[in-house]
Amino acid sequence: MYWYKLVPIDILMLRDAKPFSPQQRAWAGSIFPPSGHTIAGALRGLLGERKDLKIIGPFLCHNNKGNTLYFPRPLGFVKSTPLVPLTWEHGSYIHNALWDKTQPCPLVKPVDAQTNSNSAEGPSPEFRQYLPFSVVKTYLEEGKIEEKNWLVEKGEDNRSWTIETRSHNTLEAGTRQVKDADGYFVENAIRLRQNWSLAIGIDQQIKTPTTIRLGGEGHRTIMEACPELGDQWQELQAISNQNFRDGEKSIAYLITPGVFERRHTPKDQQTISLCRPYPWEWKLIDGDFVSMATDKPVPISCRFREQKEGKSIPAPQVFAAPSGSLYYLNQPQKLFQDEAENRVNRWRQLGYSEMLWIKYSSN
Repeated sequence: MYWYKLVPIDILMLRDAKPFSPQQRAWAGSIFPPSGHTIAGALRGLLGERKDLKIIGPFLCHNNKGNTLYFPRPLGFVKSTPLVPLTWEHGSYIHNALWDKTQPCPLVKPVDAQTNSNSAEGPSPEFRQYLPFSVVKTYLEEGKIEEKNWLVEKGEDNRSWTIETRSHNTLEAGTRQVKDADGYFVENAIRLRQNWSLAIGIDQQIKTPTTIRLGGEGHRTIMEACPELGDQWQELQAISNQNFRDGEKSIAYLITPGVFERRHTPKDQQTISLCRPYPWEWKLIDGDFVSMATDKPVPISCRFREQKEGKSIPAPQVFAAPSGSLYYLNQPQKLFQDEAENRVNRWRQLGYSEMLWIKYSSN
């Protein structure tokens, strides 16, 4: 895999999957970081051919003092306090509470969780929304994140991007009046802050520096080779793979949006593939899957090509589990979409459903 930085020269227009037209919906939203489909489209435009690519990411990168990968904050935390499944915390005062066993196990604070400084009187501290490589590496090694690693350091820029709202007007010919139809709409644009960029790994070596067109408006983005990001990724992968092989209680840390489809059954019993917040093959009843910590889904806009004319047309939108989701399992379990022979492996090829495995630590 070859690793690159993507540094936007201007704002980015990364529209979400919601239908939009000026006369029906006068507000166009954006999602960030961009989806794997957006990255693949930009790369294919650069290469000038429709080529299958394997993508890792995209992630955020900070390049003030060297290039450092940043990952979305794990969602299974209340401020800096981790949450664990009730069945894993036998000393909890609500251990005997009744709950629906067909649903994910409730999450509770550990018994030994102490009241920390962020609950004291005074201004609340600012918590990181993205964690640097060093913190994530320690999380994989020790199964915990110290409170000091959650807090934004003095002089540290915790905001990696800003949203700019831009309005568009079309005037009636010969007048100074906005058109009644198709005359006005508003859209959100993304602007990365200074020293921040996007990071991706792909299985294609590209001569850099070069410029690609990224997003709906095709705004220019500088693409630069950055092998040190690959070194950081390999370190995390080595620890994650070892945690997976150990086969103990584990937490799967989703670092890119997760798209989970149902495995197709034979034609006589075929079912509809649907998205949901955790993999279909992970079973709550008589299985190793215990619980999860997640948030509202991320709408992904997909496209496919017609077989006859080869035109690119919109595909049905897909709802992905947000990056940062945590999944708690009694022992690690792979995704069937990791297997290259499965049709749904295309999601993994585009960088979706990337997970890091953490060995659960009760201390």
